[in-house]
Amino acid sequence: MLLKIAAVCLFAILALFSSFTQGQVASVVPEDCLGCLCQASTGCNMTVPCTSGHQYLCGPFLISWAYWADAGKFVLANDDPERKGAFEACVQDAVCAGETVRGYMAKFAQDCNGDGAINCDDYAHLHILGGFGCNAPVAQTPFYQGYLACRNTVQSLSG
Repeated sequence: MLLKIAAVCLFAILALFSSFTQGQVASVVPEDCLGCLCQASTGCNMTVPCTSGHQYLCGPFLISWAYWADAGKFVLANDDPERKGAFEACVQDAVCAGETVRGYMAKFAQDCNGDGAINCDDYAHLHILGGFGCNAPVAQTPFYQGYLACRNTVQSLSG
């Protein structure tokens, strides 16, 4: 039963990302992968507040200002990337946050796990470790465990 609920939630998330694409960034990251990155970050909670502490993270993907800037400073329609609050407004919006993740992956795409392919597993490494340290181990982190659970659910539902 829990697996069915998770699957329904995941497909709702995927529908959200695929139905509101802005087309600003080539689809380097497929919708199912984007959904799993979101799920692993916050359970894809669209109302999660920005965190305080040593690293300021915002939105359903828990994006930092540096990540957003590296991705290309995506903004909502008619916003200015230099406006105070533009970062928060973007990464707390599902579409803009998704475009930010895609922009980041397009910039830093690499084979982080050394398996000879660049795929969602590598994007998960990039998302949590960044573009300059994605070769470090991530297998035991809560993020990566959540990502793997989501990926396995998607694969089992895809046949």
